[in-house]
Amino acid sequence: MTKPLAAGVARTIQTRLVLPPDTNHMGTIFGGTVLAYIDEIAAITAMRHSGKAVVTASIDTVNFLSSAKVGDILILEGVVISTGRTSMEVYVKAECQQIETGTRSLTTTAILTMVAVDSDGKPTPVSGVVPETAAEEKLFKSAQDRKERRMKVNEYAKELC
Repeated sequence: MTKPLAAGVARTIQTRLVLPPDTNHMGTIFGGTVLAYIDEIAAITAMRHSGKAVVTASIDTVNFLSSAKVGDILILEGVVISTGRTSMEVYVKAECQQIETGTRSLTTTAILTMVAVDSDGKPTPVSGVVPETAAEEKLFKSAQDRKERRMKVNEYAKELC
């Protein structure tokens, strides 16, 4: 394993235009469309960090805070906030920018766990991450709590099957 990487090394930003096929009968973007964008940017961010292919292990939290409508610009940003031996937690935020005013508003936040895999699809080690901002540091320090919560949810899910 190599030395830890600064969070900014893999930071990824995507910009998308909200088009009519992306929206529901209310004229706002489908939550599922936003989730697909979030999963994609998390994967790209994790691949950039690890230098490996990745798979999505979990989507821990998704918070839909406001919506975007046709014609708005959606700006997504992903950053690795913590790592395990083969896994990476990626924080993604989506902001909506109105074309006419340039005003931005936070629409969605999410935390996903991505696992690096080798050519056989087996988990493979990843470098650690060094937070660079106060927000990244806060998310980094709370990673163990999120991991424990994921493990409990997995236990409950197995009991239900």
